[in-house]
Amino acid sequence: MDARLNLFASPVAAKVVRHLASAGLAISDAVIPHSTQELVKIRASQINGCGFCLDMHTKDATAAGETAQRLHMVAAWREAKVYTEAERAALELTEQGTRLADHHTGVTEAAWENAAKHYDEEQLAALASLIAIINAFNRLNIMAQTPAGDYVPGQFA
Repeated sequence: MDARLNLFASPVAAKVVRHLASAGLAISDAVIPHSTQELVKIRASQINGCGFCLDMHTKDATAAGETAQRLHMVAAWREAKVYTEAERAALELTEQGTRLADHHTGVTEAAWENAAKHYDEEQLAALASLIAIINAFNRLNIMAQTPAGDYVPGQFA
């Protein structure tokens, strides 16, 4: 498959990608565990069907030491015993924040309150921002039909 649009060759798209990546750097330094951040990115990318982001974040998570079992079970996190309660809360927030149109209030109070049991206000701000940013990256890559499979861990560092 060939991309419809090369996001790095277009001056406008490349600038947007750089700004999104820069915003993501603020979150990567947040006090949310790196493994949780990768799980969030993977789950949103699964929901949105973004092969490029799935390729990137599963490889980055593996390179950072994430287990194959946990990566394989992200889509079924509710039934899987391999995630902490904090990770489950983050994954629920990710699902609801990615599927905003599915509920008239977007994210339910129950999901937010559950996340707030595990994350302080700054961490919640980071999670909400992370979910928004990965959804933006997913949408750009899906519209551009960016092909997946060739990502090398750390290639955009």
